[in-house]
Amino acid sequence: MKKFKFWILFAFITIMLISCKSLDSLPLFNNNHIVQVPEGYRVERLTYGLHLPTSATWDDEDNLFVVQAGAGLFPGQLAPMGIIQIMEDGSRVEVIDLDNRGIEPSIIGLVWHEGWFYFTHRAEDLTGAVSRVNKNGQLELLFKGIIDNQDEHQINDIQVGPDGLMYVSVGMAGNSAVVGPDIAPAVKKSPNLRARPCEDIVLIGKNYESLNFLTPEEEDMVKTGAYVPFGVETHPGQVIQGVTLCGGSILKFDPNNAMGTITTHAWGLRNPIGLTWDSNGDMYAAENGYDIRGLRPVKDYMDASLRIHQGMWYGVPDFSANREPLTDPKFEVPDSLQAPIYINGEFIGKDLGFVIDHEASGLTPPDPSVVLGQHEFNSSPSMLDIGPASWESWTNHVFIAEWGDLAPATNPLRTAPAGVQIVRVDPATGQLSTFATNTGDGPASFLGMKGKGLERPFDVKFGPDGAMYIVDYGVVTIDLSKSPPVVYDENSGAIWKITKME
Repeated sequence: MKKFKFWILFAFITIMLISCKSLDSLPLFNNNHIVQVPEGYRVERLTYGLHLPTSATWDDEDNLFVVQAGAGLFPGQLAPMGIIQIMEDGSRVEVIDLDNRGIEPSIIGLVWHEGWFYFTHRAEDLTGAVSRVNKNGQLELLFKGIIDNQDEHQINDIQVGPDGLMYVSVGMAGNSAVVGPDIAPAVKKSPNLRARPCEDIVLIGKNYESLNFLTPEEEDMVKTGAYVPFGVETHPGQVIQGVTLCGGSILKFDPNNAMGTITTHAWGLRNPIGLTWDSNGDMYAAENGYDIRGLRPVKDYMDASLRIHQGMWYGVPDFSANREPLTDPKFEVPDSLQAPIYINGEFIGKDLGFVIDHEASGLTPPDPSVVLGQHEFNSSPSMLDIGPASWESWTNHVFIAEWGDLAPATNPLRTAPAGVQIVRVDPATGQLSTFATNTGDGPASFLGMKGKGLERPFDVKFGPDGAMYIVDYGVVTIDLSKSPPVVYDENSGAIWKITKME
């Protein structure tokens, strides 16, 4: 009788496997996971239990390395920092310990170049910085001083371009260039925090009123303008000088003389994360778009991946992810979420509008053709890479990791999860398609399957073997009773490997 039941069960499983288009549509029978990929591809979890991993790279011997960030959005929430090697069997070996060496979290970008690991991080003063370290542990600071990165938006990816120069993507301070109570922890640590442009700009002079969280008086009100520290007012026609170490930008430099050669490649971005080039030398970036938070909230309807052109201003903080003007009423939030706005002390209402006088600043509105892919609002497009020749019809397609949302902290109007997947964009058409995703909406832990699916995919890279590698940051949740409200599970990061079947 027992043998009869066994053969019935065996036959049932066999029929189910044959009837499926892909083994990945039966997640619990394939590596015990819930990640779905297209037919003809195989996904496996290579390793698990990493401490907030962010980026992957390979050395000259094709060894895989991953960097552990040391913290999340807020440097006070610490975890180990360092570079580890991932072996073929999924085991891990620490190569470089970066704790207590003047490196402040988070470490975001990592790339191997001519015998060094180059990586982005915060310096001891919490400004954005780039350092390099070799396998013997010799550490060199290349530059620091990007004030924007004292905020939650950091210096992010670092890559070597086709021209041999090194490129970094740099986040802009604040949600939309106005510093407010939504980033109070960062302002308290760095009172001079503010957005800094790459070129001189002329302000309209708008000032946003809020409670002053820097004083003990409960009714103390303060007004803050764009591109200035919290509590500082601006006036019409005020010039904000551009700086070399600017935020909301893509900067480039010679790795052998970083501070002597650093220049702006493109700017006017909100929080650019990943950078890559296709086989034609065309450059792409992924950008985290606006949130509905802070003194200048923006109700956008998408995030974007972008075509990057040298010397271009990309419109932030006055244009949407789709490069439309924020004077359009569709970007307005309810008045209950908007701060009162004043110019020269006179109340002018609660309309979003512009903060920069574009004509006086000599700025040309961005062309919407720079948008590569239209991603779901709050999906947080992060690192990206180009499909290799071995992926045939998807060669030169752009694969992008969507980290996901942080609602309700970043968007009290959101009711369902966004992102948490790998998407593919065809540059010829702009069509965006899902490539790897969980069987349900949202992170695996949200679905009760912690460790068995995607949580927060941050980096996607194609290895020397032609396989796709996904760096999964791990479990991140929101607890509004905490300050800051973002909570991390430091031991839940993973590396996933997707292989094209022959």
